[in-house]
Amino acid sequence: MNIGADGVHLGQDDGDLASVRGLLGKDAVIGRSTHSPEQALGACGEQADYIGFGPLFPTGTKPGRQAIGLEDIASVQQQLPENFPVFCIGGINGNTLLSVLETGANRVVIVSWLLTHPDITGTVRTLRKELGEA
Repeated sequence: MNIGADGVHLGQDDGDLASVRGLLGKDAVIGRSTHSPEQALGACGEQADYIGFGPLFPTGTKPGRQAIGLEDIASVQQQLPENFPVFCIGGINGNTLLSVLETGANRVVIVSWLLTHPDITGTVRTLRKELGEA
């Protein structure tokens, strides 16, 4: 069944990327969740278009998932091809964002923290100003 999606994001237990690429075609965007440097390098090797790297901190969206911390962000980015998209994810909020960026991360995903704010748009606008992207 073709639903016309531009791509998908696969977890570690969602099968091999090559099979999914075969179903969706060469132009589909396919990402992979990774929780260790080895998984990150493996996802690149299986030709993922990007990775999610985390959870960096405990997060309500993945209860029970062990946080991986910040220690491996820089080394993972250095081991992957230049400009390979690494999205740091998991428990990132207004209090932890700076520490993530200080590791050299240049892409972050913030979910739960934003969804708890009554003014999500205003919160995003404030974050963008703080990041110099307004």
